[in-house]
Amino acid sequence: MSSGRGRDRIRRRLTFGTAGLAAALLLALAGPGAGTAHAAGQAKATALAGPCAGHKVRTIPFSTGRIEVFKTRGFVCAVTIAKRGGARKAMSVSVQARGSRPARDQGRYTRRAGPVVVHAGNRCVRVTGKVSGRGASSGWILC
Repeated sequence: MSSGRGRDRIRRRLTFGTAGLAAALLLALAGPGAGTAHAAGQAKATALAGPCAGHKVRTIPFSTGRIEVFKTRGFVCAVTIAKRGGARKAMSVSVQARGSRPARDQGRYTRRAGPVVVHAGNRCVRVTGKVSGRGASSGWILC
């Protein structure tokens, strides 16, 4: 009875060993640069798309940065981007749909606060952003 179990163990080890060897062989044949062109293309597409889904509808500049506002299918998204990256600084961004509470992101960031997304439907929104104590507010927009 114990000889049957021993054979099963040997069979399993051989199966896993063969699978591991096949995987190592495929990785060796593919080489270290395989897939980097695709990954680079994805990174470039993400960088072009921006931090929010949808299309950019407003850019609100101020002395230490800017607020970028995006809209898609009734959702509004905003980010605050510092004019100069580097050291961490106090940053914030908020989006408020009329009749609702604002959604906020605030903290100490090097380059960007947000993204913050709210469902606005067909309502107006107010967007505010700050970098190092200076900022801007949009008033009610996208009505």
